[in-house]
Amino acid sequence: MQPLVLSVARRDLRVAISGPAGQNTILSLSVDGKSYNAVIKDLQRHPVRRNVSHIDFMQINLSEEITMSVPVHLSGVAKAVVAAGGLVDAAVDLLEVRTTPANVPNEILIDITDLTPESVIHLADLKLPAGVVAVGDPEMLIATVLMSRGSTADAAAAAVAGDAAAGEAAAETSN
Repeated sequence: MQPLVLSVARRDLRVAISGPAGQNTILSLSVDGKSYNAVIKDLQRHPVRRNVSHIDFMQINLSEEITMSVPVHLSGVAKAVVAAGGLVDAAVDLLEVRTTPANVPNEILIDITDLTPESVIHLADLKLPAGVVAVGDPEMLIATVLMSRGSTADAAAAAVAGDAAAGEAAAETSN
């Protein structure tokens, strides 16, 4: 298909992409009496007013795989990390996935409840829905744990104190 220039009513566009799939919504564009399935390929907003200034659509076949960017969200509270004075940081906001248009997830939700201060989540660690494949290096960082300097110094001091106490206890039992 040849590129077409068309205009879309601002209200219609806002309604179309305000659903749970957001910019990954499968749209049906009617042009000259014909209907085309499409997704948003690129969307540009005015830097101050934030209204859409330009949009590129990509015609799709509903039975062929496409690559889409899907938002990544962290869920839960990593209690072990919080107790150690750290926080979990998402290394990426969007993740590229390859799937059929009907299987594109609205978001990729990552449960961080069981993370520890030493934890790192890589792309290969993600459990994606059936039929969805992540695009990219399997070792790509998705989420990491950040520790404040004070909490790492406290942890190191506690480890040294624990080692000293264990050494003293061992010395007393040998006497």
